[in-house]
Amino acid sequence: MEKRWAYKPLPSTESTKELAEAINVSLPTATLLMQRGIRDFESAKNFFRPSFEHLHNPFLMQDMDKAVWRLEEAIRNKEKIMVYGDYDVDGTTAVVLIYGFLLHFYKHLLYYTPDRYGEGYGVSIKGMDWAKEQGVSLIICLDCGIKSHQSVSYAKGLGIDFIICDHHVPSENLPDAYAILDPKRKDCAYPFKELSGCGVGFKLLQGFCQSNEIPFEKLYPFIDLVAVSIAADIVPVIDENRILTYYGLQLLNSQSRFGLKALMEIAELRKPIDIASIVFGIAPRLNAGGRVAHASEAIRLLLAENESEATKLANTANVSNDTRRGFDSNITQEAMQLLSESTKTQAKTTVLFKADWHKGVVGIVASRCIEKFYRPTIILTQANGKATGSARSVNGFDVYEALSECADLLEQYGGHAHAAGLTLPLDNLETFRTKFEAVVADRISEDSLTPQQEVDCIIELSQINTKFHKVIKQMSPFGPQNMQPIFVSKNVVLSGSPSVLKESHLRFSVKQENSISFEAIAFSMAHYFDKLLPNQPFDICYQIHENDYKGRRSLQLMIKDLRF
Repeated sequence: MEKRWAYKPLPSTESTKELAEAINVSLPTATLLMQRGIRDFESAKNFFRPSFEHLHNPFLMQDMDKAVWRLEEAIRNKEKIMVYGDYDVDGTTAVVLIYGFLLHFYKHLLYYTPDRYGEGYGVSIKGMDWAKEQGVSLIICLDCGIKSHQSVSYAKGLGIDFIICDHHVPSENLPDAYAILDPKRKDCAYPFKELSGCGVGFKLLQGFCQSNEIPFEKLYPFIDLVAVSIAADIVPVIDENRILTYYGLQLLNSQSRFGLKALMEIAELRKPIDIASIVFGIAPRLNAGGRVAHASEAIRLLLAENESEATKLANTANVSNDTRRGFDSNITQEAMQLLSESTKTQAKTTVLFKADWHKGVVGIVASRCIEKFYRPTIILTQANGKATGSARSVNGFDVYEALSECADLLEQYGGHAHAAGLTLPLDNLETFRTKFEAVVADRISEDSLTPQQEVDCIIELSQINTKFHKVIKQMSPFGPQNMQPIFVSKNVVLSGSPSVLKESHLRFSVKQENSISFEAIAFSMAHYFDKLLPNQPFDICYQIHENDYKGRRSLQLMIKDLRF
């Protein structure tokens, strides 16, 4: 599928020159920084040297004073506190963060994650009944709860207070909780809106520490969990998230907890661990328990107190992940077959349902379908007599808003612009499919239906050198809204003969006039081999990586796309 190259707006030449001179960098580097909102020496200093001092005051968040006071009261009165979290990576890391921190000085604690199949997403009635049986009077709810009106009211009737720590978009009316921490609340003036669910839990603990004069150093050992949540939940790596990820990755690479260290070893991850390492190596294994078994598997692993226990639990997580991969592969194949048989080639959406598909992997399958058929996609299966599943979106289209337009046909839905979950009666399935298609067709632009390759700027190969790459590395951690820079160089020519690796990948070298030759790797692009001809110019879209081969380091171009 051909991609549209979308170039980021370029700052003015004058302002770029001023920044380049102020911080002593090249013009291309200054351009990259200006595109990220860095316009002077002070903002550059804050960007390259993240500091905990720049974290926002937690008490700027609506209800933070109430939440901290209620937690303090529970501890004073020796109440039993339950830490309740969603079954994905964001939820399980949040549970370990709160439970693990409080456990250092308070013992009347329980944790709970709902079963994806028996209870579903959010706060379950079954969970509330269990909390009552255990004598719980306060629940700290993480990465869910903002739409659990019925369950929260039910818990209140049982004499249980709720502190909700969520980051999803609320409904017009909020649940009847004691305190609701969610920066996306309309009445919340908190300056940063894009925290992960675990990040909101971190702000609660930060507020608790400030109120009780507990040194921040006590909270620092839990920063690795916040970094994992930020990477896994694909939230913007800017503002507070950048600071928390920066220090969280430092911890992962130096003194990681037993569970994460065991996962890194079993996934054969090389240091330094970065966001990509988490997304592709750590997160799938933490997620696997909640997808094919139970999320408590991940919580026990992250709470492991020694290497032996962690290794055993990491092996279990790895087996669950292998099982998940099998489900993923089989269901993706079936979904692709259904799509290829469909006659609706002009459709703007994909909505597929099969009663026996595994609920734990439908979100992954939706993403796979988008890779081939680029349009908003919903994959549904049957659970508890309902159609339930996951939605994934394409660039520039808010799938949560589209689901909101179909709310009359849904029993439950929640999420954000890029991904959402939903449940509906089986009888509503065809009506929903038709309405969702109509809503999306009316709102989506043609640009959003074409895969987009974002490009930072055009550069000459002669501008690439060790210093340039060193500054780019210092712009990490990379993630949404601070992605690793992508460049275009035009009219490059081959330098030497190209080759095909493992029947799928291309290796070749390129140069421009006045430049040295650079080796390039293009994964899954062997189909371009016949177009790579001597002395025939073409354009390349790429990232700059450092290749370390037998102790010899060189800069290498990782090709994202080619144009002839």
